[in-house]
Amino acid sequence: MNKVAIIGVGHTKFGKLEDKNLLDLLCDASLQAIENSNTNDKDFDAVYVSCMLAETLNHMTAIASAVVDRIGLIPAAADHVKNGPASGGSAIKNAFYSITSGACDMVLVVGAEKMTHITTPGLITSAVATLTHHNAERVHGVSLPSLAGMLTRTYMEKYNVPKEWITSIAVKNHKNGMNNPYAHFQKEITLEKALASPIIADPLRLYDICPISDGGAAMVLCSAEIAKKFCDTPILITGVGQATDTHIVYEREDLTVLKALQICSKQAYSMAKKTPEDIDVCEAHDAFTILEAIQSEDLGFFKKGEGAKAAYEGLTEIGGVIPINPSGGLKARGHPLGATGVAQVVELVWQLRGEAGKRQIEGAETGITCNFGGFGNNILSILVERM
Repeated sequence: MNKVAIIGVGHTKFGKLEDKNLLDLLCDASLQAIENSNTNDKDFDAVYVSCMLAETLNHMTAIASAVVDRIGLIPAAADHVKNGPASGGSAIKNAFYSITSGACDMVLVVGAEKMTHITTPGLITSAVATLTHHNAERVHGVSLPSLAGMLTRTYMEKYNVPKEWITSIAVKNHKNGMNNPYAHFQKEITLEKALASPIIADPLRLYDICPISDGGAAMVLCSAEIAKKFCDTPILITGVGQATDTHIVYEREDLTVLKALQICSKQAYSMAKKTPEDIDVCEAHDAFTILEAIQSEDLGFFKKGEGAKAAYEGLTEIGGVIPINPSGGLKARGHPLGATGVAQVVELVWQLRGEAGKRQIEGAETGITCNFGGFGNNILSILVERM
């Protein structure tokens, strides 16, 4: 099986980008990654484009074809990858296996979403909620914030966790976002301000929930055998995992356990011959603050019920035992759905290259992601390390 390296990355600003459309974001991120990789248009065998809501929000379907045409990568193969908010992780997985199999030598992965131009009240929430189970959840008005509120209440009661511990994750991630020039939010918040913000889905408040964002992220992957021809600091993808759980949330044995994450992270650790103790930095999918707490447990960093406490005590800060979301996470960096899984790995590449600036994790050599699809029913983990 061929080893896979990342040799170039690109990342647009995340936020409300009024002067950019979806194709602009995809192409801007792609061209940055290509330039960063020192490759040219003749090197690419395939392109994987991740985007969740192109048809619904942007009236576009053939976005993969549009990208390769606009940036001059014809005749590279092109596919549009959709797996809800985990579309980016799925696109990376597809690219990874296309190279390990020997089918491709050089692949571009790019993800983006254009969301902030939608002014119809509730349309974004409703569109994202289509990933819930139609008959058991969606027809009853279930949304992702409502499921996250239920999860938060269940976790608090089961493990006797005060809300302050969970909301402290938002404070940490806003602090980290201050040092990320690509982040949607570059402002610190206090715990008191976050706890006093408006209730969205009890007990979740405004600052417990990620924003609606525009943005794109991209990377160039190739066979590790040729990586040094293009890049002095290639980063290896050494572990990839993906697993599913019940689509209907109430059918799960324990609401506070992300079984799909436990399984897919074990797959990634096993493939890479690593353990949670080997990880120096993690990018988690904190669309809601509770998710970072639970993911930190199911990735193996903390015991069940102790993730929120660990965050409150500073163990997941930059400089802590296991820094989580130095980028600011979805909470502060933003969450353009199709870009998120790619942006998570881009951040890890910067960290492992030593290019993360004021948010740099000193000596970082390994990193892992959790890219959360559905409401925890289709999750990917990507593990990377220095070459």
